Amino acid sequence: MLSTGRAVTSPACAAQRRFMGAAPRTVVFLAGDHGKRAAASVAARAAGPSHPGVCLEAAAPWSMEDVAAPVTVSYEESVRQVVLKQAALAASTTPRKARLSRRDAGVLDEAFDRCGAVCKEYAKTFYLATQLMTPERRRAIWAIYVWCRRTDELVDGPNAAHTSALALDRWESRLDGVFAGRPYDMLDAALADAVAAFPAVDERPFRDMVQGMRMDLAKSRYATFDELYLYCYRVAGTVGLMTVPVMGVSPGSQAGVETVYAGALALGVANQLTNILRDVGEDARRGRIYLPQDELATAGISEADIFAGRVTVEWRSFMKGQIARARAYFQQAEQGAAELNQESRWPVWASLLLYRQILDEIEANGYDNFSKRAYVPKAKKLAALPKAYLRSLMPPPSSQRRR
Repeated sequence: MLSTGRAVTSPACAAQRRFMGAAPRTVVFLAGDHGKRAAASVAARAAGPSHPGVCLEAAAPWSMEDVAAPVTVSYEESVRQVVLKQAALAASTTPRKARLSRRDAGVLDEAFDRCGAVCKEYAKTFYLATQLMTPERRRAIWAIYVWCRRTDELVDGPNAAHTSALALDRWESRLDGVFAGRPYDMLDAALADAVAAFPAVDERPFRDMVQGMRMDLAKSRYATFDELYLYCYRVAGTVGLMTVPVMGVSPGSQAGVETVYAGALALGVANQLTNILRDVGEDARRGRIYLPQDELATAGISEADIFAGRVTVEWRSFMKGQIARARAYFQQAEQGAAELNQESRWPVWASLLLYRQILDEIEANGYDNFSKRAYVPKAKKLAALPKAYLRSLMPPPSSQRRR
């Protein structure tokens, strides 16, 4: 039986929710104390010990009135359940799928070379950092990157104006062929071989990313951070869930697999929040506002202010809170990155450190992300690579704690 518990909100949790902009939600518990502990355990496992948006507390005594109350689950909680399922799939013994025939080896080599070339052109530092990975892992990461880029181009590329819901339906249907070993074209063939080589790579994150593209076609406003979180998961957090099975967890890690998955999700969310904060002016010129409407209203900022590009005291204060939230997700992402296979850590640390610098540049621009684009100079990008490499050499923190 399900019941709803009235959350006992401590000052610390209340402050966290105000800071995070979390939407009010109904907490779902299984009846009885055991069920409450089980529900809290599931949420904690999915989020990790320091998830920036979670606050687990005791529930107040409940009555039969609570049983009849409507049960709602936040988008954030729904995403956590996806993370748990993906982690469970990775932890299970999954047989390798049939690879494409050897007669296709030449075509596959060319396909992976093309994927590598695309990655090198559009994500130079990330491409460089993949060079430490084994050839099979590296090629699979390139193939996933290219599929994600092609998907994003449907709604954000030069032909985006011609993309319809039907076009996204057709694109998504091609995933059936990819995961069944019947690719549509050469680049799909690279992805098909990658998912066959790493069977824990699941279809769900790929389909969820397409859903994110559907949101871009249909939505230009987000009422709450919870809505925005779902968007960030779909268009960016999914990338982490796609790639963790390829990158692998360090043999010396004592952390749960779900910790690594939660960290990968957090990095995707952090990167997307950073993109949003960097591109406020650009998005406004397209009639889009990817900022929580309720938080803007609380800060006293109107849509007219955003479209006019007004950098006011209220805007600077608002941006400080948004940047702090993005940094909190980057902080959680570090926990997952540190537990990956050593050969796979460098590109992840490079992405984390480079994207986090964009937030520094927004601050350096006086929070004017209307007329100034936060750009990290090439020298700073290059300086981040050795830092990322040194971080990648450090043993997993969990292996040190258990000694």
